[in-house]
Amino acid sequence: MLLPTASPTPGAAVRRTRKSPLSNLLARLAALVGLVVLGALCPGTAQAAQEPATQATGLHISDGRLVEGNGNDFVMRGVNHAHTWYPNELGSLAAIKAQGANTVRVVLADGHRWTANSASDVANVVTQCKANKLICVLEVHDTTGYGEDSAAGTLDQAADYWIGLKSVLAGQEDYIVINIGNEPWGNTDPAGWTAPTIAAIKKLRNAGFEHTIMVDAPNWGQDWQQVMRTNAQSVYDADTTGNLIFSIHMYSVFDTAAEITDYLNAFVSAKLPIVIGEFGGPADQWGDPDEDTMMATAEQLDIGYLAWSWSGNTDPILDLTIGFDPARLSSWGERIFHGADGIAQTSREATVYAGTAEDTEAPTAPGTPAASAVTDTSATLTWAASSDDVAVAGYDVVRVNGGTETTVASSATTSVTVTGLEAGTAYSFAVYARDAAGNRSARSAAVGVTTDEGSTTPAGSCSVGYKVVGQWPGGFQGEITIRNTGTAAIDGWTLGFAFANGQTITNMWGGTPKQTGASVSVTPASYTSTIAPGSTVTVGFTGNQSGTNAAPAAFTLSGAACAAV
Repeated sequence: MLLPTASPTPGAAVRRTRKSPLSNLLARLAALVGLVVLGALCPGTAQAAQEPATQATGLHISDGRLVEGNGNDFVMRGVNHAHTWYPNELGSLAAIKAQGANTVRVVLADGHRWTANSASDVANVVTQCKANKLICVLEVHDTTGYGEDSAAGTLDQAADYWIGLKSVLAGQEDYIVINIGNEPWGNTDPAGWTAPTIAAIKKLRNAGFEHTIMVDAPNWGQDWQQVMRTNAQSVYDADTTGNLIFSIHMYSVFDTAAEITDYLNAFVSAKLPIVIGEFGGPADQWGDPDEDTMMATAEQLDIGYLAWSWSGNTDPILDLTIGFDPARLSSWGERIFHGADGIAQTSREATVYAGTAEDTEAPTAPGTPAASAVTDTSATLTWAASSDDVAVAGYDVVRVNGGTETTVASSATTSVTVTGLEAGTAYSFAVYARDAAGNRSARSAAVGVTTDEGSTTPAGSCSVGYKVVGQWPGGFQGEITIRNTGTAAIDGWTLGFAFANGQTITNMWGGTPKQTGASVSVTPASYTSTIAPGSTVTVGFTGNQSGTNAAPAAFTLSGAACAAV
């Protein structure tokens, strides 16, 4: 969600509101209460959503799922983009598509809090979404935190804004979803969310809108008091078309696997459509969201997710790219686009852009992979291409361990470098091909690979930047940027440094820390393990401090000294 603290100007940024530990505790208590509240969507007891009497002509809901006009399932895989605050960054949509996304959620303003996006601007956004073959979720951000934030607008005002845009939105039902208002209720009396939500839905339907409508949860989108979950059936039933999808935002409230799976399964079991409309992964002083479970569960249940956000946050911890530069993915961006259950691995383009009938034929099996450039932490795999009646969209590489498989990499080509491996360890890898419709081939034969011993980091070929990006009494957030200044790739590394003032690391993303007294060593995550020449990787962390908080004076990478910058 990320709200600007004032009317933003280019280069200004936005900040995600997180919940306090007390709210987290209340969330767990509310979840227990939700198990016995009438209509709380408990699996096995909830009333199934009724099939609508009529359906929209484009994207619509069928049997509790979002489908395209031709009836094909559509599972959102994408990101949020802060267009209303960065109108000159609309070119980011092409970069978002290039990373594999099939959907972008675009931040707009209705004029209550921020300058309204005009009809011509919104029409251009839709045109750019279509040009880049992205499904476009359009949302009004002015409603964020209503009832708690006095600057927020109402859902009724947001509905009026959409009605004013009807001339540019009508006829685009195949390509857009209307998200009435972002996080339209704060933590003050969130039960007040239900009636205005129903009223806004009815207002749009009475105005003739046939689009799929998306509604966000209260509690700043995180529904920790279970209001949306409890009232979802009545809200859904209020939409005469049945083309309504619920959106949950998952941040620090959702820091355990049980909370995530319980919430999402409740909606799916009740055949009530749901998407993770925003989520974060990096830890901060309020908690550590479990993004791995969010993404894995979304993939298991075939429900959509939209990560926050492409770039431009006041606190850059949630920037997927650094400075809107697609060539500079943050560690959060690497996780979303290239990590397990990430966008590159799981995204499928909407078939409306293919203009073809449903494709049910799987590609042929890829050739047996061959291994090369094996190091202590990585190996490059290459295989013969698959064929398909339409086109091969990409390949998934799996680690085979007995009767189990783990996806370790994805590629749009017939080669990939698998990183994050252990030194001196035997592995077995195989490959699947997939097409744009999601059909998967038979598995290739497997290849055995044994990694080398030792590090490949050349001495003196690195620099390390360290900065404190936020600080509060007793704690702080830090960021470490490692640059490969040499001419050969660094495959696997161990970063070493020492704190000077008794600081201790509490959470880290992009690497795994080990601290003994003042001395810290960090090993990489799979998506930060390899550093190409001239490139950087970023490791973020939170820590404790008791006053003075000086930066470490020196750094080493796999035992070699690095320049401190």
